[in-house]
Amino acid sequence: MIDMKAQKYGIHGFFGPFRFLSNFHLVPVEFDGHVYPSTEHAYQAAKTNDQAIREAFALAGLTPAEVKRFSKELPTDEVWHTARKFEVMLELTRKKYAKDPLKQMLLDTGDLYLEETNHWGDTCWGVCGGVGDNHLGRIIMQVRDELRSS
Repeated sequence: MIDMKAQKYGIHGFFGPFRFLSNFHLVPVEFDGHVYPSTEHAYQAAKTNDQAIREAFALAGLTPAEVKRFSKELPTDEVWHTARKFEVMLELTRKKYAKDPLKQMLLDTGDLYLEETNHWGDTCWGVCGGVGDNHLGRIIMQVRDELRSS
């Protein structure tokens, strides 16, 4: 359940001036020897050990939405769905916000609640129609706390 104060004072949806919080925001991110155009590219590439697919996701000029769509065809196992995907997202989020200007932009969100509000039904990484786990928002807030502490 979402705290009422958070609903009033939080960032709900990574659009407009808060687009930088989205995994679709284009910022180079290194992962396992490849530099990807966004965290979405790197996250989707992490689903496979096929180096040709990883390289294609890094170099083919695909948009984050195209990479996400193509990755739906990749086979994944139970380990990916229960633990690995969260570990990868945390690692990528730490990398994304390690340097300015994104580091400072994230810190400038202060203590605001961050929610990946969406209309496409993602209730794992975000919240749709008031329902969802908001794992992406929670990971970004964790990284923000880590940056603030360091």
